[in-house]
Amino acid sequence: MRIPEILSTDRILCNVDVASKKSALETLSKLMAGSEPSLTYTEIFDCLNARERLGSTGIGNGIAIPHGRLQHIKQPVAAFLQLKSGVDFDAVDQKPVDLMFSLLVPEDATDEHLQILSCLAEKFSDAPLITRLRLRSSPENIYKILTK
Repeated sequence: MRIPEILSTDRILCNVDVASKKSALETLSKLMAGSEPSLTYTEIFDCLNARERLGSTGIGNGIAIPHGRLQHIKQPVAAFLQLKSGVDFDAVDQKPVDLMFSLLVPEDATDEHLQILSCLAEKFSDAPLITRLRLRSSPENIYKILTK
């Protein structure tokens, strides 16, 4: 699965002002709820929040990859937030998170889910890419960086 197949510019927000992890997850949930008629804000938020209770998806260096599985979707869907300032996310390095890539996959897509997460973790280990994501301020520019 490639990023252009799961992400679009209408699910990318830049310079978002949120005060907490919960607010960031709420914003992601609202953003993703419009992507497919079968998805609701509440079920997305509950799914992402339940995953966070198992352990933070903050992978370090100001990045989080909130993710989960839902019955009602047929293919993976993603959203991206660039925050105005970092929020406490209980990340592995205890640093605030300011870049969030959220992923939802069908409930039975175990292998695909793990492959996408692995690809994202590798992509977000690229320091120059992270710097470019932090400097750009439009969904179109962010999309270009993420899909190269």
